[in-house]
Amino acid sequence: MPTLEQAEKWYRSTDGVHDFDHIRRVYAMATRLAREEGADLEIVQAAALLHDVADSAAGTPERANHHTASAEVAEKVLTEEGWPVERIAAVQHCIRSHRFRKVEERPATLEARILFDADKLDVLGAVGVARVIAYATMAGQPAYAPPSEQFLQTGKESPNEPHSAYHEHLYKLVKIKDLLFTSTARSIAEERFRYLDEFFRRLIAETQGKM
Repeated sequence: MPTLEQAEKWYRSTDGVHDFDHIRRVYAMATRLAREEGADLEIVQAAALLHDVADSAAGTPERANHHTASAEVAEKVLTEEGWPVERIAAVQHCIRSHRFRKVEERPATLEARILFDADKLDVLGAVGVARVIAYATMAGQPAYAPPSEQFLQTGKESPNEPHSAYHEHLYKLVKIKDLLFTSTARSIAEERFRYLDEFFRRLIAETQGKM
C-alpha cells in the first residue's frame, strides 16, 4: 500500500493548487468518506494518493489529460507492490473518473465516487477560497471581474473578458454540491458552499465599495 511519505516525494514539483497539501487533504477526506459509506478503504486511499501523480512526473501530458496519465503511473506503482490486476484496475478507474471537466468515464463504483467527492470537496469552503484565487493568480487572472451577460448565459467569456476566480466560481464551484455522489459528502458540501458563496458576496461588495 502506498503511503503519505511516498506521496510527498511524488508531489514535490507540482503547482501550488495540486500539491502535496491537496493530496493530504483529499486522502484524509476520502478516508473519512470510505469509512462512513462502507467502501474498500485500501482502494480509496491508494487512489487518493495517486490521483494527481502525473502532474509531477517528467514527460507527462499537460494537465488536461493528467487523469489518464496518473492512472498509468498508478499501474506501475501498484504492480511493483504486487497488487492483483483487478485491484489495480479498480484504482485506475477511480483516478480516470475523478475529473470535473472530463466526462468520458464517470465514477461507476463506490470507491470512484468517494474519490470524486473528496477531490471536489477540496474546492469548497476556506480551502476552496484559497485554491480558486491561487489558480486565478497562476493564470494571470484577477480574483474578481464582473462577468458579462454572455458568460452568465453560456459560460463562455466575451472577447477580452478575464476568467476571474469569480468566473470559476460561477462556472464550476456553484455546481459542485449538486454533483456529489455520497450522502456524507453532500452534507459536508452544504456548509462549505455557504462559506464559499458568502466569501464571493463579500468580495464583490468590498470591490464595489459597499463594505
